[in-house]
Amino acid sequence: MSGRLFIHATNIHQGGGCSLLKTLLKVLHGKAEFVLSLDDRMPTPEDMANNVQIKRVKPSILQRFIAEKWLAQSVTPEDTVLCFGNLPPLFKLRGRTVVFVQNRYLIDDVKLNRFPLSVRLRLAMERLWLSKKMSNVSEFIVQTPTMKRLLEIKVRWRVPVRVLPFVTEPNGYAPSVPQSEVPKEYNCDFVYVASGEPHKNHRRLIEAWCLLAEEGLFPLLYLTLDETRFATLYREIQVMRQRYGLKVMNAGELTYEDILALYKKAGALIYPSTFESLGLPLIEAHQAGIASIGGRTGLCARCA
Repeated sequence: MSGRLFIHATNIHQGGGCSLLKTLLKVLHGKAEFVLSLDDRMPTPEDMANNVQIKRVKPSILQRFIAEKWLAQSVTPEDTVLCFGNLPPLFKLRGRTVVFVQNRYLIDDVKLNRFPLSVRLRLAMERLWLSKKMSNVSEFIVQTPTMKRLLEIKVRWRVPVRVLPFVTEPNGYAPSVPQSEVPKEYNCDFVYVASGEPHKNHRRLIEAWCLLAEEGLFPLLYLTLDETRFATLYREIQVMRQRYGLKVMNAGELTYEDILALYKKAGALIYPSTFESLGLPLIEAHQAGIASIGGRTGLCARCA
């Protein structure tokens, strides 16, 4: 690469996108000259090289528009830009522009009626942005063949789409712990590592736990919900927990390191999500050497 690498991620600061972006920054650390435009809330590695240029962007429409203008003015024909937040640049760039798409809601024709109004409006705007600005893209990158098929239809095969799965562990999909070394006694029976969006299917999972309770079975389940962002869902779970005596605990939103520690305490990952672009926890659980119980997601990178 003769020019600089720009990583444009002004709308990434939490969830799977945050984990993947932090891993990417660690991989690039000390190996390339790059420029970052990041959400003001996005953490960076503590030992990030001093010669890396970082532009912080506050989470507002005005500031993100200004960041798009800055990007268009800063990129030269020799540079490569990786847009990490699903969306093409707002303005045509002089350099090579690659867009990483991981949000399936932007490219699949599914209804958004289960989301709050604010989320529906945001997703609708992002769908429009993607469709109107795809001509600003040199290449799209997705993580599974399923995502590739959906995106190729969306862009009408006018822009190349490449499958390039990557995960947060250098061992890829191989278990990091030999099966013979996995502990036989666990602190909890199941974990469900997921945020609280409707497609994550927490309500159906808790319904199943209520049915088990009626049969006299009380497996211990750990969730990873942000109690503030998903306050309504969390309150509903608390009501059912008290009503049925469920052994359901919430660990809150965890760092990647804390998630790995949670896997080590679990007998299995349970994953009832109905709609995913990759299903990263399925891969992480496999790496951790624990069993996975999935629903109809079927979108881990090995099989999608």
